[in-house]
Amino acid sequence: MKTSRWIKGLALMLGIALLAGATRAEPLRIFAAASLQGPLDAVAAGWSDRARISYGGSGTLARQISLGAPADIVILANTAWMDWLVDQGHITGPGTDFLSNDLVLIGPAGARALLAPSADALISRLDGGRMAIGQHMSVPAGIYAKAWLENIGAWNSLRPHLAETDNVRAALVLVARGEMPLGVVYSSDAASSDAVSVLWTVPRDQHPPIRYPAAALTPAGAAFLAHLTSQTAAFEAAGFRPMP
Repeated sequence: MKTSRWIKGLALMLGIALLAGATRAEPLRIFAAASLQGPLDAVAAGWSDRARISYGGSGTLARQISLGAPADIVILANTAWMDWLVDQGHITGPGTDFLSNDLVLIGPAGARALLAPSADALISRLDGGRMAIGQHMSVPAGIYAKAWLENIGAWNSLRPHLAETDNVRAALVLVARGEMPLGVVYSSDAASSDAVSVLWTVPRDQHPPIRYPAAALTPAGAAFLAHLTSQTAAFEAAGFRPMP
């Protein structure tokens, strides 16, 4: 009898240990705006637990979470989509704004700079090609790009000449490959590629403030959020800006 109870107790303890091990083995699930790729990879690699990062456009990620996609933390590239998640009841409380960025006009490496671009100047430089931007209804970089083009009175003229992408890194790739003569991305995106040149840095007063909010959905995500906000230097080294 004692031996039987001892065996049952040992089996129970082994089961608990295996369950705990399985819990610890589950990677941290991070949903992140595509523009964060690179520095976020490095920050996650320095985290004590394994992490799995799903990159994409902020609108796509927000909709995936609203449909039940499992995530521990979400990091977006504009506050509107984070506010939408809060309004839908998927996140409690506002996100933590921890980074900013600049919007830039890019061309293939070595392309001539454009000073104070106008609709005519942009269309002339396109020379029958298209300008790559994120989707203007859902991708934050595209939303900011539309605001800039509206500010300079160029949106209506440029709209037929746009190639809209699912995320900002896709716009970067189109220009880097020489498939598009112009693109609008973040300064950090341009800094990540030797195949593009910055032709114009959009003045910050010509579009809404660029903010990267992060929000935890689980206790594991909250622990990583605390780590993330202590690592802003890694992002600034990659071309991001601190929050003003």
